[in-house]
Amino acid sequence: MEFDFDVMSAAQRFAFLTGAVVPRPIALISTLNPAGDCNAAPYTFFGLAGSDPPVVSVTVFPTADNRMKDTAANILRVNEFVVNLVSEELAGAMNVTCINAPAGVSELELAGLATAPSIKIATPRIAQSPISLECVLHSIVPLGAKQSIILGRIVHAHIRDEFLLDTKAPLIDTPAMRLIGGMHGTSWYTRTADLFSMDRPAWSDWIKQGKASS
Repeated sequence: MEFDFDVMSAAQRFAFLTGAVVPRPIALISTLNPAGDCNAAPYTFFGLAGSDPPVVSVTVFPTADNRMKDTAANILRVNEFVVNLVSEELAGAMNVTCINAPAGVSELELAGLATAPSIKIATPRIAQSPISLECVLHSIVPLGAKQSIILGRIVHAHIRDEFLLDTKAPLIDTPAMRLIGGMHGTSWYTRTADLFSMDRPAWSDWIKQGKASS
């Protein structure tokens, strides 16, 4: 079956893409609101955009009534944010931060999440997160009237000691973090514990094995 994205509705495109492009890492983003309080909200349209400079990308959508979300407004106002990665033990708390609470209600308090000071920016990080990435706003890429990609340059990283195997490399014990990812729909998630490994092929080995001519 074929789908013409030019004639599909926005809701249809969203349903197709979130069902097809999986799993997606989750960024639980902390920001500072105008009152100086810390907000938190999860985003699954998130990923790495580069390593030199180190940049993450987050796509932000408007609210149901077509307003700019608090996360985006806060980032644009203070030019910084923290990406907190989500482990399985934080899944329930992360889900609570999705709540449509009225203004002035702290999602972090509702979720039972604690904050800790950042090193290079004013926005706090989430203390329970296995890894937190302090970011300053790099640039914004408009994708139309209703969505934009926010690019953040990572200026500092925090990792819980139990997940660091080697400080020089640095080598991270990725499986031990038990990170989760977003799946299809709005309520399905996946664990990242079911792993397998493959060595990258080398052309010289293919020639030796007779799989290709020199």
